[in-house]
Order: sequence, then C-alpha cells, then structure tokens
Amino acid sequence: MSTGVFIAGASMTALGKRLGDSVKSLTAEAVRDALADAGAEISHIEAAWFSNTRQPMLEGQNTVRGQIALRPLGLTGFPVTNVENACASGSTALWQAMNWLKAGAGDIALVVGAEKMIFPDRPERVAAAFAGGTDIHNRQSVLDYIATMGGEAPGDGRSLFMDLYAAQARAHAERYGSTQEDLARIAAKNHTAARLNPKSQYRTPMTVEQVLADKPIVHPFTRAMCAPISDGAAAIIVCTAKGLAKLGAASRAVRVRSCALVSASQRAPEDFENHIGRRAALKAYEQASVGPVDIDLAEVHDATSYAELQQIENLGLAVAGTVSGRLKRGDFALGGGTPVNPSGGLVAKGHPVGATGLAQLYELIQHLRGEAGERQVENARIGVAENGGGFLGVEEAATVVTVLERAP
Repeated sequence: MSTGVFIAGASMTALGKRLGDSVKSLTAEAVRDALADAGAEISHIEAAWFSNTRQPMLEGQNTVRGQIALRPLGLTGFPVTNVENACASGSTALWQAMNWLKAGAGDIALVVGAEKMIFPDRPERVAAAFAGGTDIHNRQSVLDYIATMGGEAPGDGRSLFMDLYAAQARAHAERYGSTQEDLARIAAKNHTAARLNPKSQYRTPMTVEQVLADKPIVHPFTRAMCAPISDGAAAIIVCTAKGLAKLGAASRAVRVRSCALVSASQRAPEDFENHIGRRAALKAYEQASVGPVDIDLAEVHDATSYAELQQIENLGLAVAGTVSGRLKRGDFALGGGTPVNPSGGLVAKGHPVGATGLAQLYELIQHLRGEAGERQVENARIGVAENGGGFLGVEEAATVVTVLERAP
C-alpha cells in the first residue's frame, strides 16, 4: 500500500575531505539546496530531524546538535529531533519523520544528516568513535565472534568493522563459494560508476586487477573494497499530499512506498536466511506491496564490498550463491538488469556516517526523476535503499530498507 508520503526536495553536498567546513556549514549547504529543490521556504517547515553521530566524540557537542546547526538558517521554534542510530541514523531520521506525518502531526518536515569526520589532528578520537559502534561493555564477545568466523585479531590503524566484515566474508565464502575476485568485481564496478558522479569522494575508475593489487587491509579486503571516512551532508523535504500541494516542485516529487526499521536479532551466525538485512527487506516489500522483481535499482550499504554482496542477496536481487555469475554478466552494473550502487557506493562516493542513509536516497531520487545524467538508469520507476549501522551479536544493530517510487 502507498504511504501517502512524498519527497518533494533532496540534496547532497560533495563528499570528501572538506577541511574548511564544519557541521554548521555542511548543514547549511544541504538544507538550502533541498529547500530550493522542493520550491519551499523556511516558513513551510513544521518540524525537523537531524542525524549526526560523530560531533559528540570529535568536537564535544554532545547535545542539541540539530537545534544548533539549524539555528543560523532561521529554522527555529518548531520541534527538532536529534537522531543517532550509528550508520543507519539518516534513514532512521526519515523513518521517524514519516511516522510523524502519517500520524497527522503536520504536513511538511525537514530531514538532514551532517557529518564532519576528518580531523587530521585527532586520529585517536576518530578510531575510538568506530569502536563505540559495538557493545563496549562486552568487547570480548565481538572478538570471540571474529575468531569463531575465521577472522583475525583486530589490527592497529583500521576500524574494528573491517575485521567484522572480513570474518563474515570468509564465512560466506566457506558456505557459498564467494571469492575475493567477486568482491574486487563489486568494488571495481562502484569505483567505475563513481567517475560519473560529480559529488563522489573518489572518481577514478578501477579494474578488478587494480582493486586486487591495492593496499591490503585485512583479508580478503584491499583498500579499494573499504569505505573511506568522509565529510558531507544530505537533506530531504518530506511531506504529505496536502503539504506537497503547498510547494513549488510537486511535479518532481517521489513517493515513499515504505520505510522499514529493524534491530538485531539473536540468530545463529550461520543463519544467513534470517539476516537483519533480509528481515528489513521483507518488511519493506510487504509494506510497499512490491517484490525484488519490481526493483529497478538499489543503493546498499557497502561499508565493504562484501556487505554489498550480502545485501544483494538480502534484498532478493539474487539467490544466495549466484551473485558471482551475475557480477560477471554485469547484471548489477550500470546498464545491467538491476544496477546496484550507481552512485559509486560508500567505497567510492564516501561514507559521512550520519548523512549516508539520506545520500543513498538522494541518488535514488535522481534516477526516479530522470535527472541522474550520464549514470541514469533507464526507465527507473522503483528504487530500494538498504542502510545498516552498528554491530550487535552477529549482525548490524540497526537496518533500514526504504522503497521509493517515481510519482505518476
């Protein structure tokens, strides 16, 4: 069933090392562009949700971050909700705003995610911020899980999440026969797609051989298979049909068919069929009355290239164990049957944690509007985004799957 919720405007800043920017300046850029895209004025906004994860740890601004970032823009007086849900924060903010609209509390809301992650003088704080994405009171359970899944002890200078993903990648390889070359093919696909995205952090095409030859991080990953840290922001104007009628860009609106948020379960490590991403996808598909066959393109949370392989399976875009052959045929590349991460994905586009979920939706919206330029997915009508964050037990702590549709 349709939710009756629409995205009237969307924006994303260029991602990367933006050393001269702050959370405030990134927020201002994204919000102003989203308002203009929607044909909206500041006076139209009735509530806002602000997604940010790193400012408390890296800058000490541990509360009311949204109120502070929005105030210089004149966005004051209405409800502002601050959202932190690890890498799934941006999409969780949209989920909350949607429920506010569906409850009849208002008609037009702003959802914005902004992250300033690159501080060359604070490497220890940056590393500690990633460690906080798991249960810090039970770190040994995370290390035990990595060991159980055939992983190495976490090394210095890299995120714990790389070791978690690497352990899962090796378990998947043992069960389904996936290979390091499969992961390199995914990474090469995304780095090559990113050359067409002017807002990507990296825009250098790569071959499978170049990905495999890149700097080793933790087996089976090389640097090109892992998302970088990034500065950036994204914003969305979301509204009811009544709210949409008040704005100047109704003809370009995109319908939100569904948005499903789930949290980690207590499944067994080998139970891939009940992975959190799969459960979120099934819930979102049911709410939207669609299935994998209806999906024209997808943006998934490839913090590593293994995660993309896993989410292709979770979204039902391929049967487990068949992704390798599909990759070789180009099914998930631009021009293929179901392009995945035409933006370049997190590994090339960038990963500003609090903004990532909204940046994924921005990409889908460009295609559904027919405004994606050289990377346009032809005749795109329905897109899906998967955005996961944190780690608890044997999987991500939170995952959001959102289905968008080109409005008639």
